[in-house]
Amino acid sequence: MSRRNITLLVFLGLITVGLLATPTILRAVPPRYLARLPKPIQDIGAPPQTVAILPTAAATANVALLLNTATAVSLPPTNTPMPITNQSATATPPASPTLPPTFTPPPPTPTQVPIPAAARLQGITHQFQEWNNCGPATLAMTLSYFGVRTNQKETAAILKPSPEDRNVSPAEMVAYVNNHTDLQALSRANGDQYTIRRLIANGFPVILEIGIDPPGEFRWMGWYGHYMLVVAYDDARQQFWTYDSWLGTSDEPLQNADADGRDLSYVDLATYWPHFNRNYIVLYEPARAAEVADIIGQNMDDATMWQNALQTVRAETAAAPENAFNWFNLGTIYNALGQYDEAAAAYDQARAIGLPWRMLWYQFGPYEAYFRSGRYEDVILLADVTLENRPYFEESFYYKGLAEEALGNLDTAQQDLLQAANFNPNFAPAASALSEIQNGGS
Repeated sequence: MSRRNITLLVFLGLITVGLLATPTILRAVPPRYLARLPKPIQDIGAPPQTVAILPTAAATANVALLLNTATAVSLPPTNTPMPITNQSATATPPASPTLPPTFTPPPPTPTQVPIPAAARLQGITHQFQEWNNCGPATLAMTLSYFGVRTNQKETAAILKPSPEDRNVSPAEMVAYVNNHTDLQALSRANGDQYTIRRLIANGFPVILEIGIDPPGEFRWMGWYGHYMLVVAYDDARQQFWTYDSWLGTSDEPLQNADADGRDLSYVDLATYWPHFNRNYIVLYEPARAAEVADIIGQNMDDATMWQNALQTVRAETAAAPENAFNWFNLGTIYNALGQYDEAAAAYDQARAIGLPWRMLWYQFGPYEAYFRSGRYEDVILLADVTLENRPYFEESFYYKGLAEEALGNLDTAQQDLLQAANFNPNFAPAASALSEIQNGGS
């Protein structure tokens, strides 16, 4: 056993024996160490969860305008946590006489190129993640497919300089590949299962950003965002296999990792992937860039991708208006299209239904929409709730700083932006905004 591991065991032993009666001191233990202790001890030392859902907002008066449809949509009661699973129920909204029938159906699906009924990638080395390290660990696993010898410590050093950082974004993962390896990567939204299967069939590994409900006895932890590496699919069995850095191939985290990978049914992917707007990352050798572009097709173009996503998510939201993730995705799409008032209204709708309390750990669209719409107090409220007891999100500090600056609170704004810049020195927007304040906006 290494000296480092012995030191860690001694450290954890001292915590277990000596600090059980002192919750205040126990709460000062870094969460990445606390997570390795038995659950009763974790319960003493873990930061309290003060909200079950994000703070709610008033629902948009006429959501049909957001959906570009001639129907009024009936919503469930607000201020209640939304169910995370089994969200396939649909509603048939009554007709509204006040709006013209302007709904535009999605374009016809292009003819699909035939692909094998099953395919599997070979040569990938599984890695179990360390504390909140699914991004760096999953990226290291993916790089192993190309013979790149690295590990999550090396990728994390750049992706998340602070080990307490709870999230690595797809953009940060792509930048790592493009700037620190000889490979290329890109991230896309509005993915579909056929595209993922076709990429795998042609030898391109794909990382999915997806929501999860922890299984078994860990369900108490609640909804999380997660990365999974797709390694295989089989149409006959209606499932993918993934390399999961946290759960491996069992319901006990960090225990078992069968070489085949973890089952992910087509049905489960259809349920949980939309929690992140069907985001995915694909890695490839530069010489094969044209092949990747051909598979992804018209969604290679950002403007086209977001317009396609808008049509898809509008239809899904009209069919299932009780699903808060649909409204959240709609807000993200409107942000990308520069329609910030519409984005803010869609996010309001998502919050009125109820979003998981960890939602802004991973996706920051509400900050952008509310800031661009001049709703600075909403930015500050959501940032404060997200950062309470867990000051581990540079994006939350950043947007809070921008909002405080807009309200004229320059001292507070500088403190927030400095927090963001210090927590993640690679997060350039914070340093830039801080410099502008310090230089008087010049």
